[in-house]
Amino acid sequence: MTPHILVIDDDAAQRRSLKAAIEALGHAVHVADSDQAGLEVFRRHRDEIGAVLVDLSAPERAGNGFLRALGDLHASVPVIVQTSEGATHHAVEAMRAGAFDFLVKPCSIERIAAAIDSALKFTRSGSQGKPVRRARTGTVGFGDIVAASAAMGRAVELGRRAAQSVIPVMLEGEAGVGKEMMARAIHATSERSARPFVTVNCAIIPHSLLEGVLFGQDGPAGPGDFPGKFSEAEGGTLFIEEVSELPAHVQTRLLSVVQGGEIEPGAGKRPRKVNVRLILATNKDLIEEVKASRFREDLYYRLNVFPITIAALRRRKEDIPHLARAFVERFSSEQRLPKPLAIDAGALALLTGYDWPGNTRQLENAVFRAVVLADGPVLGERDFPQIRTHMASVRASGDTAGTRSAGEPGPVTGMAVQETPVPSPSPAQVTESPAPSRAAAPGDISANVIISTDEAGNVRKLAEIEEELIRFALKFYRGQMSQVARKLGIGRSTLYRKLKDYGIDPDDPQKHAA
Repeated sequence: MTPHILVIDDDAAQRRSLKAAIEALGHAVHVADSDQAGLEVFRRHRDEIGAVLVDLSAPERAGNGFLRALGDLHASVPVIVQTSEGATHHAVEAMRAGAFDFLVKPCSIERIAAAIDSALKFTRSGSQGKPVRRARTGTVGFGDIVAASAAMGRAVELGRRAAQSVIPVMLEGEAGVGKEMMARAIHATSERSARPFVTVNCAIIPHSLLEGVLFGQDGPAGPGDFPGKFSEAEGGTLFIEEVSELPAHVQTRLLSVVQGGEIEPGAGKRPRKVNVRLILATNKDLIEEVKASRFREDLYYRLNVFPITIAALRRRKEDIPHLARAFVERFSSEQRLPKPLAIDAGALALLTGYDWPGNTRQLENAVFRAVVLADGPVLGERDFPQIRTHMASVRASGDTAGTRSAGEPGPVTGMAVQETPVPSPSPAQVTESPAPSRAAAPGDISANVIISTDEAGNVRKLAEIEEELIRFALKFYRGQMSQVARKLGIGRSTLYRKLKDYGIDPDDPQKHAA
């Protein structure tokens, strides 16, 4: 039977585009221009419709009326909501009302197709979805990586391409984002999949031992007593985590191996050839480490051949519901529960609203704890007490962003423009009218001041002030490019051009210009 999809969007052009794209996937499509019209269509075809795609991008829409009305009809059909970039809080509220998944616009037809496919599988099976991986120690492929977000989808695509070659790969990202999982998927998909995958974490091994651990050393039993990780990985892949922690003398030796393909064991001994594919990982900016003379520049360019950046979980919130469901199913299986636990809409909304400073690893641990301590068949908000307490305190403090991590800018009343303290009775200060929905926190304003004159008392160049304002906007709106461009009153293409001109990294606006 051909699956039927209901599309609700008040934009006629968008409705036509979605209808054509979804029909090209082999589905029948019903369209409606409002929630009420969508409900009427659903009532007529409720036995045929397997999934609903509804747009929440318009800021005036509460977005939950349709979901609540579906609930009144006792319909269990999965609903996928679309929201604009920078408005994921609308999606969180929709999930709390029972949405199955959400997409952040603009999104590719591949992402829409994947969301519809997951929703239809849910409709057919009534299950929580496919686990993210088979087991903790099992082989991991790209199909086991949750990539619902565009950012993770790009990383997976780069990983697939990297698997087709033997060049070094540099995985960049915060701790806990899934760099080892990506490395294992690259290895498992490569021609070396039948050979060893060996890992070494430079951050947990004393510097005095790292050289021997990597390259081997002679022990009491004689030459080659400790062969080293390179020897263990012969013919396969060596995954070096936190490569920035390598001491200088070990960096020198690693450079020799990368350049010559052989290990120099020491004076009077013949070098031995190595056939190892290197995958490196770091949670630091290696360019900054090079500038600070903590990492060799020549080694950096030898290793940074194929960089892949894995975004922090707070920047790809679309992945959170899928990861949570997958972890619940996997841990239910590992705990040998008679039936997999479910996770309700309130819990999914709670988890999606949190920023997860520890990234995927922290989410995984939170779900594991909830599954182990669960006293019912369904996990709810009560099963994540630490997250719920944190979110409650955030709401009580009046932080409308809801999940801002430590070190990120707090809400402010507006942008202040202040002169430097030249000798005068009172420095001039101009402040915009306060935004009605963003209350200032005490002490925040000093961090949000743009100086209008230089040390000599002269007015600064417009380009300098513009650069500071762009950096502030990127940080204030947490890298949401559409919102930054809209608030600055410029187009996205203009914004990207200015970022390039000023050497601004959108993920780290406070970094010095390149």
